Amino acid sequence: MLVPNPKGNYAFLQGIAPYSGGAVAERGYEVVHARFAQPVPLNEGFERVKKHLIAVKRPAQALCGMELRSPKPFTFEGFNSFNAGYIQVLKDWNIFLDGVNPVARTNIAPEIGAPPVPSLYGFSYTTPSARRERTFIVAGAGELPEGSLKPEDVVRRGETSNEALREKTRFVMGLMTGRLQGLGVDWQQVTVTEVYTVHSICSFLAAEIIRPMGRAGIHGMTWHYSRPPIVTIEYEMDVRGCHREIVL
Repeated sequence: MLVPNPKGNYAFLQGIAPYSGGAVAERGYEVVHARFAQPVPLNEGFERVKKHLIAVKRPAQALCGMELRSPKPFTFEGFNSFNAGYIQVLKDWNIFLDGVNPVARTNIAPEIGAPPVPSLYGFSYTTPSARRERTFIVAGAGELPEGSLKPEDVVRRGETSNEALREKTRFVMGLMTGRLQGLGVDWQQVTVTEVYTVHSICSFLAAEIIRPMGRAGIHGMTWHYSRPPIVTIEYEMDVRGCHREIVL
């Protein structure tokens, strides 16, 4: 369900407590994507987000996406515990809308060079714009059905064969397509596609990712040698359609 968020100047796909499924800027605004040169500890990251939003004269409610980096994948129980503290910050900033979290999120664990503590890698926010194109961000998703954080729901759980990875990839591509449709956009408007896995996907990359992307395939994809945020999940993706990308 696409929910208007007037204070943030975007609409979002209702997800679960830790994150929404994605956000699309309303007319007269665009989504700007920002990242740090290196991840910063989460508490410091929140403060840097706040300072940046003040500097560009945007309210806290303009925040529509967060990208986290973790030392290693959480257990399902540990992930829920981590989410509680993260959610509280968004509530303290008065970002929740009628008890619902509008901020999309990706959270992954780099296999090499992971930060020692949960950290912030990047974020997205809305700002006034005269552009006519719709801009958006889609939250990261692994091989779990929408709305589920149950171990037993992981697609091909415990399997990492080429066949299993291909099925996981196809499943997640389906989630990405569904979220794009939910935001009222499609693949041809995607400017950045990111994949997070430590497993080889070369044998089916063209068939299961690049070709289904259609015209967005011309932009290629970024492969992060990283693991999804929860143990037993092996593959994650996120996408966005942004015209302004900045490094802070």
